[in-house]
Amino acid sequence: MGMKAKVSLSAVVGVVVIAAVSANAGSHGKDGGSSGSGKSSSASAEHTPGGTKDKNKAAMAGDGEYQVGSDVKPGTYRTTGNTDDLCYWERAKDAKGETDSLLANDNVTGTSYVTIKATDKIFKSRGCKDWEAVDPKAKGTPASSMAGDGGMYKVGRDIAPGTYRSTGNADDSCYWERTKDAEHGLNSIIANNNVTGTAVVTISPSDAYFKTTGCGDWKKAA
Repeated sequence: MGMKAKVSLSAVVGVVVIAAVSANAGSHGKDGGSSGSGKSSSASAEHTPGGTKDKNKAAMAGDGEYQVGSDVKPGTYRTTGNTDDLCYWERAKDAKGETDSLLANDNVTGTSYVTIKATDKIFKSRGCKDWEAVDPKAKGTPASSMAGDGGMYKVGRDIAPGTYRSTGNADDSCYWERTKDAEHGLNSIIANNNVTGTAVVTISPSDAYFKTTGCGDWKKAA
């Protein structure tokens, strides 16, 4: 798959152009497109993915800047129920607020998972729902369909591996991404694409997450 799609820390086509962060973080990339309508039988950003609720209560409010190690511990966190790319987050290597400070960032519709590393210094969140710590060992009931604008799904917990189809996409507005972790760096991406028309993607059991933005709803092929 080509790397022309939405990637936070690259110059390729898509969202979150880093040069714009210091000027106006709220304007970071938006692929656009139609919103998927989550069915009750599908994984959806409007409920806790995976069908289970982590025991941990909110670890961070959706608005704030947090020092890693003192305000927030390293680990993986999740925010759900965000709409219209109004949720913006970033990982930074220092508190200077400069372009070079950025490690990763994204605008979110639906759900996002983010892994904060011990070497990170600052985590920023604006306009997001509260963040909850994710237990990496927690299990859920993986779904066989998902909302096309649902954000990120954890493979094996939120969504089952397999081949999925999304139809009716227009103007390259559908963006999907298979990743090996939730760090959101270029090295995190296994494959990605912007799609017009029908998209067909095989999610491997070894994939960590699947991201979908602006797509028609995905259904597992028979």
